[in-house]
Amino acid sequence: MHDVLDDRDLIPDEAEQLATSGYQVGSLLEQARAAAQADDRPGLAKIEDQLAAVPRDPGWRYHEPGADELAALLPAPTPVALTLPDLADRQYGAWLGRCVGNTMGKPVEGLTAAEVETYLRAAGAWPQQGFVPLLDQLPAGVSHLHQSAPLASLGRFTAIPRDDDLDWALVGLHLLETYGDTVTTEDIAREWLNLLPFTQTFTAERAAYRNLVRGLQPPKTATWRNPYREWIGALIRADAFGYAHPGDPGRAARLALTDARLSHVANGIYGETWAAGLVAGAFVTREPVVALAAGRSCVPDGSRLAEVLDGIAALATDGASYEEARAWLDAHTGQYNWVHTINNAGIIAVALLWGEQDFVTTIARSVAAGLDTDSNAATVGSVFGALYGAAAIPAELRAAGGERLTSAVQGFDGIEITALAERSLRLAERAAVGAGV
Repeated sequence: MHDVLDDRDLIPDEAEQLATSGYQVGSLLEQARAAAQADDRPGLAKIEDQLAAVPRDPGWRYHEPGADELAALLPAPTPVALTLPDLADRQYGAWLGRCVGNTMGKPVEGLTAAEVETYLRAAGAWPQQGFVPLLDQLPAGVSHLHQSAPLASLGRFTAIPRDDDLDWALVGLHLLETYGDTVTTEDIAREWLNLLPFTQTFTAERAAYRNLVRGLQPPKTATWRNPYREWIGALIRADAFGYAHPGDPGRAARLALTDARLSHVANGIYGETWAAGLVAGAFVTREPVVALAAGRSCVPDGSRLAEVLDGIAALATDGASYEEARAWLDAHTGQYNWVHTINNAGIIAVALLWGEQDFVTTIARSVAAGLDTDSNAATVGSVFGALYGAAAIPAELRAAGGERLTSAVQGFDGIEITALAERSLRLAERAAVGAGV
């Protein structure tokens, strides 16, 4: 649990964020966790003050630019004219893939890779072939299932279950329909408050929402008492920007940057620019490696995220196995929280590169890695659908959710996936006309 209103979460989480970002926290992380366990509020306040003065290791070797510097580093906009029938199918596939993938990962969100395998084996569903079955009793070695499991498991739903990974794609669609490419971070902040209940936001988004209500303005909304500022929340908000600019990762990434700076910094922002570029790039290729290269062009060299993505790409070039890639990723990102951007982006990349161009295999490999399984499977599914179109997603998986969504976003509950695909297609057409292609 990460409650942005509770110091027992915020202060240990801030210590962890600093420790994994090169700051010399020493024993403060352990002290914060102990104080939280003891409900020592004065002790936590003292530790928070100490954390604010902690220096970064002088040997820190990464360069992770802020939003303004990043804007100058992103690829130039390169609008691409697409054959409309092909684009329509890929838009439909992207929305379908995101919805189905998200639901395939939802019940086991937050489990380790070992727990996911243990659970699925006990359920007779290893390797995963579809939605997660719900067992009456947890097998030994599995700590819990996600609280959504009774509503998101095999045979338990007739519409795609509500999830923040899907809600944010709807918010992005609304933003672009309302403001177009001139949308500002301030516009986005205002629409969050209008469209989403506070309780349906999490980690960095909930911290930024709280900060907006307190009267703070971007970019301070991303930094004031927000230890989740490099977690995966911004990455999961990227897809609509890629849908609106197929084949133009630079423009998609610029919109993602505008969005991400409301709640994130550094690798938290890079995760969203990467995902937007990745999705945009997927619309003009059938090769995951090409789409991933488009996404990588939207991540600054010298960052921790770039290092991990480059390492995975090198493994694929060298002919490493899926198991070898997973082991490398675990060894290089094991220090991060299970909802951090860097480790989860790595899982997405590995699943796409070693997914054998099969939807179920690709999603299953993202889920099998554990951590933020629903978010990762949603992004993987979105990219897969953009790469290969709707027919690449098995009909029985599409049918299970009735191809319509349950949502907490005002005005979107019950919407059909076909309607979403038509709306994002119109955005892409509008972008092409505006660019003169």
